[in-house]
Amino acid sequence: MKKADIELFYSRLRDANPAPTTELQYATPFQLLIAVILSAQATDVGVNKATARLYPIAPTPSAMLALGEVGLTDYIKTIGLYRTKAKNVIATCRMLLELHDGEVPDDRASLEALPGVGRKTANVVLNTAFGQPTIAVDTHIFRLGNRTGLAPGKTVEDVEKKLIKVTPDEFKKDAHHWLILHGRYVCKARKPDCGHCVVLDLCAFKNKSV
Repeated sequence: MKKADIELFYSRLRDANPAPTTELQYATPFQLLIAVILSAQATDVGVNKATARLYPIAPTPSAMLALGEVGLTDYIKTIGLYRTKAKNVIATCRMLLELHDGEVPDDRASLEALPGVGRKTANVVLNTAFGQPTIAVDTHIFRLGNRTGLAPGKTVEDVEKKLIKVTPDEFKKDAHHWLILHGRYVCKARKPDCGHCVVLDLCAFKNKSV
């Protein structure tokens, strides 16, 4: 995709959604971190239902650690891979208390050292909680990057690097949210809704349906 088209691509997404944000519900960076950990291979809707019960009881690392794995499991057992996630969340809470005074660190290395936190999760937290211009690439963004021609790549990291390179600075802070929402609701995997796509004419997808 040409530079001018990329600027137009993002401009249209911004015009359609001037203030995008995550659909995960949270009140603090800690709650966002836990929600993102829980969201792996799960829907935001499912995570929000669980955390709506969990966060009033355990809104902080110390309170969540006090639940223990068994106690936490009762709140998140409707989410996929809940046993592994409970183990990681409790271990993460312990590390936050022991190494970071109960606060979520705002650097990648410290975040990725937490159990259950990979590059994508770290990118989401850095971007959404701390306003850093990172672009987390999930399945939706990976598909969109390749399908549209915006940032084609064979791996998630390839697409991330290309997005960081081609996305103009003015759009980097919100790019993750625009792309994931567009991929989730318009540029869907099985049946993209090309008829409601604001960047249709800029897209390189060969099998457009309008």
